[in-house]
Order: sequence, then C-alpha cells, then structure tokens
Amino acid sequence: MEPSKMVHNEKRASFKRIDFSKFSSIRVGPLADVYMIDSFDYPEDAYLIGSANNLLVGPQHPLLMKLSKAFDYIKIKDGKLCIGAATPGGKIVSFCRKHNIANFEFIAHLPGTLGGMLQMNAGLKEYEIFNHLHSIRFKEGYRLRDEIKYGYRKTDIDEVAFEGVFEIAEGFDISKIEMFRQMRSNQPHDPSAGSFFKNPPGDHAGRLIEAVGLKGHKIGNMAFSEMHANFMVNLGGGTFDEAIALMQLAQQKVYEHFGLWLENEVAIIDSRFMGDNDPSKPPRSGL
Repeated sequence: MEPSKMVHNEKRASFKRIDFSKFSSIRVGPLADVYMIDSFDYPEDAYLIGSANNLLVGPQHPLLMKLSKAFDYIKIKDGKLCIGAATPGGKIVSFCRKHNIANFEFIAHLPGTLGGMLQMNAGLKEYEIFNHLHSIRFKEGYRLRDEIKYGYRKTDIDEVAFEGVFEIAEGFDISKIEMFRQMRSNQPHDPSAGSFFKNPPGDHAGRLIEAVGLKGHKIGNMAFSEMHANFMVNLGGGTFDEAIALMQLAQQKVYEHFGLWLENEVAIIDSRFMGDNDPSKPPRSGL
C-alpha cells in the first residue's frame, strides 16, 4: 500500500523504505515503505513487523508499520526494569549482565525485539518472557500481567505494545548462556524465519515433513533444511513464490499421508494468504 493511501495525519507520518530481502531473517521480500511509530499513535489498518524474524512478506502486503528508535531503551524506575518494545534482545542481555540482573539470560538466543517476544510470550522451554513480567504499556496505558491472557508461545495481545515492565532479581548467571545455546544447537544457520509450521497436538511438524520425504527438498533456492525439516531456509536468492510453493507442497503431502493440516507458525504477510491476519482487524505483530 502506498503511504498516500494511509488514512492518518500525513504531516506527522514518517516512512522508512525497507528491503525485506535484506532486513527479514529469511531474506525474502520486496522493497516497502514502512510507517515508523514514534508516539503512542499509529494507523489501525497496518501490520506491525517488529524485526521481521518470523515473517514472510509478499508483494501484495498491507500497510506495514514498525516501532522507531524512540522505543529502544532500558531503564530502572521505581525498582522495576522498564524496556522499550523496540529494544533488541542482545541489548537487554548486555544490560542485565552489566547490572547483575537475573532471569533474562535466555533472551541471548531469541531473535528480534521485546515487542515481538511479548506478543508471543517467547521463550525456551519453561523460560518465558511473561515469567517475570509486571505490566505492558499500550496506547491507553499499562495493563498488569494478570490482565493479559497468555500461555505457551501465545497471548491475547491484539494491539501495539510499547514497553514491558519487569520485576528485578539479582544474580545474572553466565553459565545459563551456554545452556540456552545448546538448546538451539539443532537449528540451521542458513537464513530462515524459525519453525515454519506449528507442531500438531502430540506430534512434531519436522517429523511429519521428513516422513513424507521433504527434508532437504528444494524448490528454486528455498528448501526444508537438512538439519531440521521444519525450518524453511533460503539458500541464496530465494523468492516469495518459491517459499509459498514449498509451504503448500508440505501441507499437501502431510495431509495426504496423515490427514493433518500443517498450520503456519511463520506469518505470511500478503493479502492473498493472510486469512485471519486481515489487516482490517487489530494489528498483529512479528518478532
């Protein structure tokens, strides 16, 4: 969508041109003008992209938006740790290490910024971002953690989160950094968007993809990784159409063999494939 079509205060609007073939973690996507949010006001019909770590952006995308550097900060206030939602995970871990703050070591091996972590309650096994959360700042103000529905890798957040406020405990544990690294050691190093499909109840998407002979299978320059079948990787110059073709092939074959439909964990940001991610609904968020 062209910026001129956005129903908003155009005098205040600020856009940044982003090349998603370089910016997104899967290295696929078009050049797009992205609305930069620098206050608590934002267009209601746009998709929040975060750091584009779990997104596949297509040529027919809706209006996109992203938090500006105004929300990249960390401070201690009234005995709580206040972190802007645009703050990258590496910066959070460095701050906690410097100030001997515990319970954030696992973030060292999570992609993206705090906003995306909050939206999906990101974590590694039992270590989750909501474990020590106090509240989140939204457009209308702060909501306490217990006022938000959340579970394993999910929340009911349907609006832009601007800040997370956390309880503080002493004792940064450097040994946990290596433990969390080992948890991620089976993941490929080629560009990807993380786990492509959700695990069906009682099973694993990677096992199903491998069982139908698609582990390592390529379409053009997109492939299911030889290391982990549920990671779709870009071997260099892969395209959106190749990724979609590979996704649909896996869904078709797994359904034919097992009667299970693989649901995307990666968000497909293209009007032809968005379904429940209809941009006319409240903004969804990428990591």
